[in-house]
Amino acid sequence: MTASNTEQAKVAVITGGGRGIGLALARTFARSGYTVVISGRDAKRLERAASELRQAQACVVTMTCDVRDPDSVNNLFQAISKSFSSIDVLINNAGVAHALAPVEKLPVDTWKQVIDTNLTGTFLVTRAALPLLRAGGTIVNNLSIAATQPFAGMSAYNAAKFGALGFTRALREDLRQRGIRVLALLPGATDTEIWDQFWSDAPKEKMISADTVAQAVFHAVSAPANSTIEEIRIGPTAGVL
Repeated sequence: MTASNTEQAKVAVITGGGRGIGLALARTFARSGYTVVISGRDAKRLERAASELRQAQACVVTMTCDVRDPDSVNNLFQAISKSFSSIDVLINNAGVAHALAPVEKLPVDTWKQVIDTNLTGTFLVTRAALPLLRAGGTIVNNLSIAATQPFAGMSAYNAAKFGALGFTRALREDLRQRGIRVLALLPGATDTEIWDQFWSDAPKEKMISADTVAQAVFHAVSAPANSTIEEIRIGPTAGVL
């Protein structure tokens, strides 16, 4: 696909777009006329997601990317720049959790995987995307309520999300004069597959849906450019489940 095919459409880039909140975001933005670029590590999962979206006449592009790898991230945005002269929305959604474990039993490799994905990955993707973002563009970082509320056994996840919130706030100050908005998404308990990584019996019937989260994000992104929205908080905390 080339930029000329989609010159009238806004472009949203969503990492971790093959499932969960990422896929719900892709559906929501595509239904509103955006061209959606979804990325992830699993090419087959991305193609299944794209097939679903295209059945609804969505304009979707899939590109594999490991957000932990600077070269993979740079390759993603080099490919995007060949098709689009700019992007309007970047959503840093890719993330992983880990099995519940106290600090003394948490493997170092698990710590690194979570930090590299949820924190460093957000930095790498944002840095690579900035040359394509213009005034009026928006960055949304999916942080979860774990960016402000600690949970026992979740030290790596909490550390990554607390750090990502600090990064988001600093980034907002960096980009304020460029007219690029930076939003922190802090959803509470949401019915997605991430729970299977640490609480397989979680009562998902009490959680909000990924589509509800996606609608809240789209509403915030669509607000006027001078909007003072900085955080999107929605849904229950795990403590009320």
